[in-house]
Amino acid sequence: MEQKFSVAIIGCGAFAHHFVEIFRAHPNTERVYVCDLLPEKAKAFAAEFDVEIIGSFEEALERKDIDCIANFTRRHQHGDISIRALRAGKHVFSAVPMASSVEECREIVSLVKKTGLTYMIGETCYYYPCAMFCREAYQKGFFGEFSYGASQYYHHIDDISYGKVKEERGMPPLFYPTHSTAMILSAVNSYVKKVACFGCGTEDAAFQKDGNVWENEFINQYVFMELANGGTARVTEARGFGYGKPSSYISSLYGTKGSYEFNNAQHLLYEKDFESETERIKLTDVSDYVNPADMVQNKMLPDFKERVANGEWQWNSPAEIQKEEYARIPAEFRGLKNGHMASHQLLIDDFCTAVAKRKQPVLNAWFAARCNIPGLVAIESAKQGGVPLPVPDLGDAPVI
Repeated sequence: MEQKFSVAIIGCGAFAHHFVEIFRAHPNTERVYVCDLLPEKAKAFAAEFDVEIIGSFEEALERKDIDCIANFTRRHQHGDISIRALRAGKHVFSAVPMASSVEECREIVSLVKKTGLTYMIGETCYYYPCAMFCREAYQKGFFGEFSYGASQYYHHIDDISYGKVKEERGMPPLFYPTHSTAMILSAVNSYVKKVACFGCGTEDAAFQKDGNVWENEFINQYVFMELANGGTARVTEARGFGYGKPSSYISSLYGTKGSYEFNNAQHLLYEKDFESETERIKLTDVSDYVNPADMVQNKMLPDFKERVANGEWQWNSPAEIQKEEYARIPAEFRGLKNGHMASHQLLIDDFCTAVAKRKQPVLNAWFAARCNIPGLVAIESAKQGGVPLPVPDLGDAPVI
């Protein structure tokens, strides 16, 4: 029997704002609360979404009638908040990243294993159409043996939420690697064994060794990864450039049989024609299958590519590749706002279903650790001038 439960949303910022009504609308959610260190923010959420206010995070942990914590606090606080919630017996939905240290990632995995509670990372890019398409093509054997892939999160520090918060501005880009790593690792069903990372500095005072608590001097970081399946990958986390959209995407994926390349609104497949004596390449444009439906409908506009580069049609509209996933979305979600390539509703349904059915979500603690830890190790590699470092792996999620 599926259980009903309550959720306390901790942190009433811009990102959390997109999820309150989705949580409230899910058929397994009985009640939603909101909480923020600034009482006026919680009051604004309560008035807008008709939900109740919890006075503090500590109160939410103590309340027996609150089953789940939705962690939308500042990025470097995610590990601590999630650990405290799990220790208090609460299920956890956490915005990315999982944590800001390898030790915190280990602790979260250990607590989930010990308690049987649900932990899920809210990684939007797992459901980005490009990632879903590459997973589908890889699982069908299109690429053959995986050789190399590249993914990135290009988001200028002046155009990102934590860039406006003084104490977070100098944060190492690879504290927040999961958009890029989740796409590549989920696409080829592997994990990272070793990293070597390099960084790029800036005159920005926040990105100096004495300008932030992390002693970070890199505004952009580029990490090269050796994967467990024998392939390699390059991940770029850039905060010194990247005003255009999409900010997160797989730019390329290559295998022994075929490859994928993407730029702006064009998704192309290249496949060796093994029956041809001249070894020519068969090219297939799959853009209409991978791009959001609203984007496809407007592709003949004269300024189409420029509008795509400025982020149009990349929020609410699902793509054809996402239709199968959307077939399981609760009817109560219809008409609600979505976000980040139509990923928000899929994420919340995943979490609520996992809690209600006591099953492991696909974006579980083990997967979250595999996406987060390579970035944390890569930060140390960059500090040491790019020396290759091994990446600890916490294993696969248990089957429940």
